[in-house]
Amino acid sequence: MNDTSFGPGPHCCRRIIFEGRVQGVGFRYTTASAARAYRINGYVRNCPDGSVELVASGHRQQVEQLLESLVKNFAGHIERQSVEELDVSEPFDGFEIRR
Repeated sequence: MNDTSFGPGPHCCRRIIFEGRVQGVGFRYTTASAARAYRINGYVRNCPDGSVELVASGHRQQVEQLLESLVKNFAGHIERQSVEELDVSEPFDGFEIRR
């Protein structure tokens, strides 16, 4: 994909599950704000098991910067995270907080 609207670098889409004390600490709102600043598309949502799911689609460098920012900002809250590469075929129009 050669979409220059995302900025420099190859495009990627990742699904990250954050575990720990990540609900009720402003994680989703901070993630949404940072994702928009990095021009990342996708969503963030709370999961019933207490984890938070993030799907981030954009250029690899911005996605990595977003993840680094979240890990730094929530270092005392994140106990584990798992990252999965996704097919980039699902189009996202911006970034949203899902329920």
